Amino acid sequence: MRYLTVLTALLGAVSAAPSLVYRAKSPFSVADPGTAEDIVITADNTLNGTFHSPNTTIVNKNAIHSRALAGNLPIKLINNFSGNQVNAYISGLDSDNRVVFIAADGSLIYPSSGGSSVPVPINSNIAIPLPSQGNSITVTLPIVLSSARIYFSEGNLQFFMVKIPNGDGLVQPSPTNLSDPSSGINWGFVELTYTNALAVFANISYVDFVGMILSMSLSTKDGSGTQITKGLDSGAVSQICNGLVQQGNADGYPWASLCVANSAGTPIRALSPGDYTAINSAGFQNYWNGYVDQVWNQYTNNPLTINTQSSGNVNCQVSGGTLNCSGDNRGYAKPSAADIWGCNSGPFAIQGGDNAIHVAVVPRLCAAFVRSTLLIAGGNIQPGVSASQYYTVSPTNHYSRLVHQYEVDGRGYAFPYDDVNPDGNENASGVLSSGSPDTLTVSVGAPLS
Repeated sequence: MRYLTVLTALLGAVSAAPSLVYRAKSPFSVADPGTAEDIVITADNTLNGTFHSPNTTIVNKNAIHSRALAGNLPIKLINNFSGNQVNAYISGLDSDNRVVFIAADGSLIYPSSGGSSVPVPINSNIAIPLPSQGNSITVTLPIVLSSARIYFSEGNLQFFMVKIPNGDGLVQPSPTNLSDPSSGINWGFVELTYTNALAVFANISYVDFVGMILSMSLSTKDGSGTQITKGLDSGAVSQICNGLVQQGNADGYPWASLCVANSAGTPIRALSPGDYTAINSAGFQNYWNGYVDQVWNQYTNNPLTINTQSSGNVNCQVSGGTLNCSGDNRGYAKPSAADIWGCNSGPFAIQGGDNAIHVAVVPRLCAAFVRSTLLIAGGNIQPGVSASQYYTVSPTNHYSRLVHQYEVDGRGYAFPYDDVNPDGNENASGVLSSGSPDTLTVSVGAPLS
């Protein structure tokens, strides 16, 4: 039980930096923050925008007159965090697809790379300091915003700009690069879209990782009431990492290494298995092989029914090594571990010419693999079994299992198609939306009551 002994020490009070020998024994991946030279630019950590100016520009909120840009969304930020100073950052693309940050006073900050193909730090005052624990601040979003995020961090996050072929790109903190300049910081974000019609879509997602604890609600003006996604419990990162250590002890896979610890040995985030492959591509390479073979054997002799929930039931069966579904424009080869973690590659990659049945089968089939429901009783109909039967056999996505275990209300995506559910009222997504929003409230550090 060496891992459990180490974890107990890691999660206890640490008064001094650990020795090199101590760190070597850690079951966790350890962050080692670097400089701009250590940034790895990928599609996952870059927000591509159009070019606006060779210099950073600031637009005072009182100067925003264009009707196309106008908006008025109050965002209330509540500090329920018991640690050090928390900063918020609101970023996204404006209606001209330019990268923009919203300052605390509602002004717009348009950072520029200055034409540099090497990431340059944003030195403008983009941080929104939150007041002390138990207090809140309200920032008004004065423009429509797409591909937006509201970041929260214990300390200062570092953002960079870089020249891209058709404009300027925002290089965001990477949860998977252990040498990223912000890798040792406890941080997280909620996703936000504020449309031209002034509708709001906000989401807490754990598809990539679990970091700083966030919770949110959306009040409305149309009488439909307040929506809420409570997110994870305040101690969830430690609890999830504890569970991952136990799982690694049980099956020998590097589940504990999904947890990233800071220099003090304290876990600050837990990565999804798919994102962990950026650190160790071989760790789970063969994880699903036996299960996939069993599924293919099962449905060579027996039919699998996919309830498309849009085009009726579709019968599927394995023939010649390929799973074929009635009315589908193409079949499904055996998926790899990477295909199952991400649900967007190999047989689960959706192409432009795919028909409606294929588009409906992919998420339901991949969700069944992630939740390991294809071989249990009732698994011949997908989606069919209740959420209580997800993740009940191994192999399975134990990261997703633990995330949902510690969600206060069971909501928040833990993999890309976590909104696939049987017909009825079950809903694992954490999306809040309204065409008539009043105030978006986000709590950091502990769930909203």
